[in-house]
Amino acid sequence: MAFWRRLWQRDGEPKLAACTALDIGTEFAKALVFEIDDSGHGIVRGVGRKRQGLSHMQSGTVADIAAVVDNCAVALQEAEEMSGFRPAQVVIGIAGELVKGFTTTHSQERKRPDQPISEAELQKLIDGVQREALREAERSITWETGLPHVDVRLVHAAVVGAAIDGYSLTNPVGFQGRHVKIAIFNAYAPLVHLGALQSVASQLDLELLEIVAEPYAVARVLGTEHVRQAGALFIDVGGGTTDVALVRQGGIEGTRMFALGGRAFTKSLADRLDLPFPRAESLKVDYARGLPVDRRDEVASIVADDVEVWAAGVELVMEELSGGDLLPGRIYLCGGGSRLPEIPRILSAESFWKRLSFARPPEVTVITPDHVDSLTDATKLLVDQQDVTPLGLAYQAIELQTAEAPLDLALRRVLRAMKV
Repeated sequence: MAFWRRLWQRDGEPKLAACTALDIGTEFAKALVFEIDDSGHGIVRGVGRKRQGLSHMQSGTVADIAAVVDNCAVALQEAEEMSGFRPAQVVIGIAGELVKGFTTTHSQERKRPDQPISEAELQKLIDGVQREALREAERSITWETGLPHVDVRLVHAAVVGAAIDGYSLTNPVGFQGRHVKIAIFNAYAPLVHLGALQSVASQLDLELLEIVAEPYAVARVLGTEHVRQAGALFIDVGGGTTDVALVRQGGIEGTRMFALGGRAFTKSLADRLDLPFPRAESLKVDYARGLPVDRRDEVASIVADDVEVWAAGVELVMEELSGGDLLPGRIYLCGGGSRLPEIPRILSAESFWKRLSFARPPEVTVITPDHVDSLTDATKLLVDQQDVTPLGLAYQAIELQTAEAPLDLALRRVLRAMKV
């Protein structure tokens, strides 16, 4: 797997100079070709997209590998021709209801608080966190599928916090104290989903640098210090799924996805207005953009009904993520489905936020590529909220080039040992 490839990378390998980000969505396969300069800033040089067939994806996951490979190849060719070069490596996003991302926090009372924490002790603590997280992911995915056993694999992991006796640290080694706490974010997915994406990369003749849970990528790309400290909810409304990420207390606390997105809105319009699916999709897009459409009042009424159902799904996910604690007062929206004006409107409505643990009405903001400071779009083709997710994936490739913190190095050593 790409994640394990990263674990075994040798120090001193040349830095990545160019890469491809591939967002394999339910509606579109999107490709970005970008360069990374010496300062770690990304420059998008090529953009490509290809619409997926109705049977090619199912709720954000690959349903037909050969068809998806063909679609991705078209998007890649367009991006590569625009940029004038073909990177050898790719970062791919993963979505779907069974992709689970959560932060596991483990606290331990030390028997000898006067002794400085050693690297061995730190690694033993991290090992306990990771084994607990894997068991939790296996229980959750097995319960949701109803199968006796599902092969669950780690997508990626990151340390989001550590403290001794309530004092936050970036490296606990050498410190004394009695109560040590560490929090690690992990994303897991069934092997069948990861294997499909690995096959796509292989058939496209690209080296898979990393597979990233898409809500994690979106939350990180806008991860300014203010957002991390104040906290925020990120909602990516895609074609087949809606992805939600919670950032709180300086780190990503959890991600959840549910299988309701823009395609469900289109299907509802097609059924209730007796239209072919492509015509209903065009009608929905024009309506979302504020253009004149036939039977506008009927369209608005149907969309409003569907958004009510969608909001109920968001409410359940937020309730699960909150864990009974207060939710942050900011909601960031992206994804093509978030163009519908009813979506930001319902998230701001008192009838929605009053049922959840918000201290005050949340501030709802639609993210556009202009909000992303870590990448520059030289093509000028990334213009709205549906382009934020591939930018988030590109940012993950840039983050791989940054020097690892001591806690991340310790985590990597633990994961190496667990792999063995």
